[in-house]
Amino acid sequence: MSPDAMGLDAWIADLEARHLRDLTTAEVARALRALSSTYVERRARLGGRGAFDSAGKRAAYALYYAPRRFAATTHLLTQLGVASERLQVTDLGCGTGAAGAAWASYAGRGSTLVGVDSHPWAIDEARATYRAMGLDGQARRGSVTDGTWRRLGKRRSADRGAPATGVLLSYVANELTDDARRPLLDQLLAAAAAGARVLVVEPISRKTSPWWPAWARAFAAAGGRHDEWRFRLSPPARTVALGRAAGLDPHDATARTLWLAADDRS
Repeated sequence: MSPDAMGLDAWIADLEARHLRDLTTAEVARALRALSSTYVERRARLGGRGAFDSAGKRAAYALYYAPRRFAATTHLLTQLGVASERLQVTDLGCGTGAAGAAWASYAGRGSTLVGVDSHPWAIDEARATYRAMGLDGQARRGSVTDGTWRRLGKRRSADRGAPATGVLLSYVANELTDDARRPLLDQLLAAAAAGARVLVVEPISRKTSPWWPAWARAFAAAGGRHDEWRFRLSPPARTVALGRAAGLDPHDATARTLWLAADDRS
């Protein structure tokens, strides 16, 4: 299902109104160049200052990376053949909420959304994303790895009567330590065994993700799949303009995914 165009337009308009209130487009483009030179296409470590340590970087992240993340997630869900179904989406390490909002929008009417993150600004931004897009969503401060998100998702699903839970990690697992990542894999596999749909999205990078082959084998053994993608995006005009001003290609995108859903098992 295609995301609601009115909701997407309202979100972009809200981003521009808030983040360009005190900054010019040229200032945001300079901040985007600095942000890109540090993180390139991978997500900043939200537990530190990183991507969110200045108004310019926060604006660049929100106006450039977030809309691209929304568009990329929608594309990946489509290519994976994920069903459009009433769903409770739990977005772990939600950042500005773009990826989770994309899945909730794709899932369709009646879907709900819970974003979990450790960074106060990211939580506020995710709430603004859900509100602007008209989504039934909430964002809470919490840990990606302590397992409490599983109880949160179950409670919301029971309250709303959603038939299943979707669990999303978008550019999150590569930022964790090995010790934190190891139990997370077990939690995701257990969630899938209990009926959840699980999607992991990461950059294509052996350097940042030496753990990926082990996760891919685990997902495949459980009946899931792993893929690598290269595709073209059609982001909003503001995102395109910022990318070009910063010397980036706003249309080119790559990603790799892990997908596991009990209904897909042969």
